[in-house]
Amino acid sequence: MKKIIASTSGVFAIFLFWIIAAAIVANPMLVPSPGDAARSLYTILTTGSSLQAIGLTAMRLGLSLLGAALLGLSAGLAAGLVPSVYRFMRPVVTVLRTVPVISIVVIILIIFGFDATPYLITFLMIFPLLFQAAAEGVRRIDPELVDVYRLEDDNIWRGLRYCYLPLIAPDIRTAFLQSAGLGVKVLVMAEYLSQTQSSIGNALYLAKVNLDFAKVFAWTILLVLMAAGIEAVINRYAGEKRLENGLVTKIRAKTD
Repeated sequence: MKKIIASTSGVFAIFLFWIIAAAIVANPMLVPSPGDAARSLYTILTTGSSLQAIGLTAMRLGLSLLGAALLGLSAGLAAGLVPSVYRFMRPVVTVLRTVPVISIVVIILIIFGFDATPYLITFLMIFPLLFQAAAEGVRRIDPELVDVYRLEDDNIWRGLRYCYLPLIAPDIRTAFLQSAGLGVKVLVMAEYLSQTQSSIGNALYLAKVNLDFAKVFAWTILLVLMAAGIEAVINRYAGEKRLENGLVTKIRAKTD
């Protein structure tokens, strides 16, 4: 109950600040009121082209997250288990984490064109988070837990499924939560810069060109809700009570 009250208070504070800012500026061209933004949001959610843009952006985000998860977690597990792979991948991941996003966007646009840019940019921004979570999670596992598991079963594939993955699940869950918000921001920015047709990024660009700032605010609210929805799904299906299977609990009990 306290968490709900705290979250609700935070949302209320944001809207209160917005109302005060709109009243002080008194210019809907600069800061539209929450009412204007709500009406624009209703228009967005009842317009076929807008719904298509939302669906296609969600699809791009889903595909990018899926690709980053498959490759990032696989590479991270390999790096955690094999030191030479970790040493090879570490500079690659460091470069991806430090190079400015706009530089990568320009390079990808030049090399791969407009259509592939949103997917590749989102993948390249999320991949390091998931790789790092898997690699560092494996490297931090207590060797005693692995030794106890090997006494039970020394098969590497079952070891990954029943030992390593459950033990690093909290790290992966955190990485997915970080990837949700980052993925939405990076994808929409890439769509905006590459002018991807039927996308939220392109809709934001058109709203800016037409000086429809109420719609800009409405799209922004929608993006926040989208990111929050993804995080809620991750929390729902990867909650703390779901992270460890019975075998891992048994292994921990044997080491205590």
